[in-house]
Amino acid sequence: MPVEDEDINNWDKMRLGDKQALFELYNKMYFHLIRFGLKINPDDELVKDCVNQIFLNIWDKRDRLQAVRQVKSYLMTSLRRCMLDQLAHTDKMQAVFNQMGTEENWNELSYEAIIIKVQIDQEVKDKLGLAIKQLTPRQIELIQLKFFDGLSYGQIAERTSQTVKTAYNTIYDAIKTLRKLLK
Repeated sequence: MPVEDEDINNWDKMRLGDKQALFELYNKMYFHLIRFGLKINPDDELVKDCVNQIFLNIWDKRDRLQAVRQVKSYLMTSLRRCMLDQLAHTDKMQAVFNQMGTEENWNELSYEAIIIKVQIDQEVKDKLGLAIKQLTPRQIELIQLKFFDGLSYGQIAERTSQTVKTAYNTIYDAIKTLRKLLK
């Protein structure tokens, strides 16, 4: 049996709940995926974590997965997306830590200063929540997709059946409205 047919066969068995087929795919593809992942990012721990994560996700979603003709390509694409998501998450967390300052600065703050900072943060969140409620439902949807789900304008346009320009303009108008409301 050709290698590709064996992969397709294991994929189809795995979709039906065969754990052994999943293990065979994992054992066969693991080092290929590690090598591929290391070309994207040299952090071997990130690569290993993402390889394991994609197989866990595949097993969890096995009943919703489609038949695949190029199993290796599918797994490589899944790995690349997982790694990019993890790197984006790491960047966001780093930005939050940089914005907050170092942990030492937090330790130096008095109890009252920490309470005041938390209250100010909560006030900002409350104001933002009220301002968002004043947007149109379409603006709220697009703001959610862009800033909370992290989609690109192209992905938003595709998901909402709009043109990219319309999605961009709607989000721009929503941001302009929020700025006015938050001043």
